[in-house]
Amino acid sequence: MIVLWLILAAVVVLAAVVLVRTALFTPGTAPAVPEGEETIDRDKAVENLRTLIRCRTVSNTNHALEDDAEFEKLINTLPTLYPNVFKTCKFERLEDRGLLFTWSGKEHTEPTVLMAHYDVVDVDEAGWKKPPFEGVLEDGVLWGRGALDTKVTFNGVLTAADKLIGEGYTPAQDIYFAFSGGEEVNGLGAVHIVDWFEANHITPALVVDEGGAVVEDVFPGVKQPCGLIGIAEKGMLNVEYKVKSGGGHASAPKPHSPLVALSEACTKIESHPFKAHVTKPVAEMFDTLGRYSNVTYRMIFANLWLFGGVLDSICRKSGGELNALMRTTVAFTQAKGSAGRNVIPPEATLISNLRLNPEDTMDSALAYLKETINDPAVEITKLEGMNPSRISETNCSAWDKVASAVAGTWKGCLVSPYLMVQCSDSRHYGRISDHVYRFSAMDLTAEERGTLHGNNERIRVETVGRAVEFYVRLMRQC
Repeated sequence: MIVLWLILAAVVVLAAVVLVRTALFTPGTAPAVPEGEETIDRDKAVENLRTLIRCRTVSNTNHALEDDAEFEKLINTLPTLYPNVFKTCKFERLEDRGLLFTWSGKEHTEPTVLMAHYDVVDVDEAGWKKPPFEGVLEDGVLWGRGALDTKVTFNGVLTAADKLIGEGYTPAQDIYFAFSGGEEVNGLGAVHIVDWFEANHITPALVVDEGGAVVEDVFPGVKQPCGLIGIAEKGMLNVEYKVKSGGGHASAPKPHSPLVALSEACTKIESHPFKAHVTKPVAEMFDTLGRYSNVTYRMIFANLWLFGGVLDSICRKSGGELNALMRTTVAFTQAKGSAGRNVIPPEATLISNLRLNPEDTMDSALAYLKETINDPAVEITKLEGMNPSRISETNCSAWDKVASAVAGTWKGCLVSPYLMVQCSDSRHYGRISDHVYRFSAMDLTAEERGTLHGNNERIRVETVGRAVEFYVRLMRQC
């Protein structure tokens, strides 16, 4: 009887702790919002972006397939689009289509770097409702490859600077505009720019690149728009799985053919996902946005020490972005067998793309795959990849500047750190700065996000204007 009373008491105490922690898990302090409004010439910003879209700057791992003339066309038109920038800022062209502008400030000790890339991925024009490189403007929507990724950012930075320079504004510290023309193919333009900073002994106090955005319905139980600022990004690893055999006629198959062995390997990996890790970016995101969630999820996020397994189960079952925040993910993307339908392949391969959690590395991930498959017949080979980026701080003035610009531009949105699951050029800046942040200055619907690297990429004209407004607000703090 005593034991039962002790168990009951423990349950009551546990419930009380959970409820108290949940009750105290209330919203924190919102970022400071700059006073005043910014007047933006949205029509000019839209026309500038249309001009950039009309430049077919498609990058390719095979440079012979790129059209150099289109890249030069874009670069040569910049002085016309942003005349004040070219009158005031020093402009340099670096290797591999790197572009660097230097806007001298009153002081030179804490410079800012604002990034974007002006190359785009290729298109399947048959799948588009509008021509992808004509900059069609219709019903308040601008269509075209690069409208979101990331010519709107490229244009936002330069249009904002052009406006401020035209008003006679001089920044408190140096501001650099660093643009690459090969981000989509992991080009070296950004690397050369970072090399330039290193060679000139310049340590940026703030770096801002593409990444998160203002989005809705992406966090459990939260209905408000969320401005997500990446403070780190996952790594990437491409892996090949190969099984060899003697081949043969399909009429007399031997047991455990190459494709069967690969299928079993794939099933083992799917059935044994990587361990979940609540890393610093994710922990801070949960702590920030979880306070605005409904009572059920607020209870979970306030008591992860107790409900961490429940959250992990939810993530595993739902998949998608929430699960990707928690662990290294594996996506099987390519397969190859025999050339004939009635031929057992003498060799079969699978390719998977891994996005590495900050707690993992390329080496540790590869070791886990080999341990999980546990089949000597399956050759597992690292193709290419990169480790996760460094994690930037949020308790600092650099974070405050970005958060303030977000809060000032999108009134009422929640501002939160997060872990970027994609890769960007900003990962290279980790070797010269402790304050690298990833935010694409846009508010995007789920449908709009679905056009990134897909068909019918497009952007609302209001979004184009807000991108400029964001960078104006940010530059005024630099």
